[in-house]
Amino acid sequence: MERTRPPARMTGLVAALSAALLTAGGLAASAPTAAAADAQLASNGTFEAGLSGWNCSGGSGAAVSTPVHGGTSALKATPAGSDNAQCSQSVKVKPGSTYTLSAWVQGSYVYLGASGTGTTDVSTWTQSAPGWQKLTTTFTTGPSTTSVSIYTHGWYGTPAYYADDISLTGPGGDPVVLPSAPTGLKTGTVTSSSVALSWTGSSGATGYNVYRGGSKVQSVTGTSATVTGLSASTAYSFQVSAVNEAGESARTAAVSATTSKGSEGGTGTQLPAHALVGYLHASFANGSGYTRMADVPDSWDVIDLAFGEPTSVTSGDIRFKLCPVTECPNVESEAEFKAAIKAKQAAGKKVLISIGGQNGQVQLATTAARDMFVSSVSKIIDEYGLDGLDIDFEGHSLSLNTGDTDFRNPTTPVIVNLISAVKTLKAKYGEKFVLTMAPETFFVQLGYQYYGSGPWGGQDPRAGAYLPVIHALRDDLTLLHVQDYNSGSIMGLDNQYHSMGGADFHIAMTDMLMAGFPVAGDQTKVFPGLRPDQIAIGLPASTQAGNGHTSPAEVTKALNCLTKKTDCGSYATHGTWSGLRGLMTWSVNWDRFNNWEFSKNFDAYFG
Repeated sequence: MERTRPPARMTGLVAALSAALLTAGGLAASAPTAAAADAQLASNGTFEAGLSGWNCSGGSGAAVSTPVHGGTSALKATPAGSDNAQCSQSVKVKPGSTYTLSAWVQGSYVYLGASGTGTTDVSTWTQSAPGWQKLTTTFTTGPSTTSVSIYTHGWYGTPAYYADDISLTGPGGDPVVLPSAPTGLKTGTVTSSSVALSWTGSSGATGYNVYRGGSKVQSVTGTSATVTGLSASTAYSFQVSAVNEAGESARTAAVSATTSKGSEGGTGTQLPAHALVGYLHASFANGSGYTRMADVPDSWDVIDLAFGEPTSVTSGDIRFKLCPVTECPNVESEAEFKAAIKAKQAAGKKVLISIGGQNGQVQLATTAARDMFVSSVSKIIDEYGLDGLDIDFEGHSLSLNTGDTDFRNPTTPVIVNLISAVKTLKAKYGEKFVLTMAPETFFVQLGYQYYGSGPWGGQDPRAGAYLPVIHALRDDLTLLHVQDYNSGSIMGLDNQYHSMGGADFHIAMTDMLMAGFPVAGDQTKVFPGLRPDQIAIGLPASTQAGNGHTSPAEVTKALNCLTKKTDCGSYATHGTWSGLRGLMTWSVNWDRFNNWEFSKNFDAYFG
């Protein structure tokens, strides 16, 4: 959220990707001919069996009959938006061995490469191949490497490319044996919304699937998992299987657990079934004008004070002051402001301090900054008698260090310290502490495609950076209201890009949060969906409030689709989310400026 702000774009991410991959291009040109004993290891490199054996990002690939280099089929893959149309497959190899990778390609900016080699990953490319052109490179596997990924891809904004007769030659890897079923499955910590599981691993397994009531809900690489998004006071059964490239083992015997009794929303916050959340410009003025706390209508169930800001980016020292009289002539006194907060709370409303915003960059890079954050935020909460905290970290507050690739086990200090700080605040204030978050789509839903700097580096390290915070705090989280505005186009679970401003965008972005999704497309790292009562849709209250304003009619369509599965358009939701908590807007002030259009529509819809 911001005082003024231009549209958000993904140009930084795309530019970073471009620089990294162009640097990687052309690492090798020609390669020696494979030895006679070498085997052809690429599966269906001729595409005579369609796309069997290949995975193409975003549904970008297809087998076509023309043009072809040999046989009757070839690969056609089409880049779109921020997807470079990568098609890849995993191949078994031997450690410490040399391999030759080649392909015939046609098109502009076509790449061929191998990753996961255990030594130096390789890539070669052609800028222009109007006719069939051969690309070749070689690599040597590391001392413990047993599989590599070979791939081809195009470039952003370019037309479709073609590939055929993709070949990987060298010593074949040992056959993979199906793993045995895990043993010793048992439950651990049980809350009102989650159950922790652990088990003994299976030899040869590369990962494990977790089942709840016979349906797969998670894929993990370790021997433990926490299943979340459960209902209070409910019995569940769980099983686990082992997987590797040969397939999936039998499942363990089922174990059962009953979740504990929970309070409203699982957090003790006693919000209404459908809540309206709004930010109140309390510390500054802009074109919408200043609105006194006492003048906020009863429609608003959660009021976020914008903003608490740090004394410096890395200090962790958060300060909050009412708007000065010189900027806001009609500002109330501190005593009147505090009294108005108490009156709102007496009427059942929640008032929170929102930390961050466009100008409030917060980076808790040290434990000292973490501790100062806890101390200074506590002081604000205590001074004004607030109900909790809203985390509105934007800009460069959160990013992931290179190599931090698993949202379930973050290692980046600014992420780890924020999680620790919020958990400390939650423990201090107890079950009634209200915790909300307002990330941008770049930091959440973009994680379906990109996470951090990526497996090869060069991506924007902020991509998906909120995911580890949300995941670690999901059992403490009251509401997540992602900002569905000031956003570039984002890919939904239908692998199509969705653009802000209409019902479709809100349907696709909100459905992702409750259905869950594999992070960066990795099926072994699935972000579990949140409960519907933990989700509110974030929208601008007027055309002046932010890019992506959605008309009341389109907001109603989005609500109908998500809660009733009507008015859905082309996007198919993964559930009927009747428990969706409500709406958030930037801001109360802008809604007042716009004759309360946003809140009136909310009241009319939910009654």
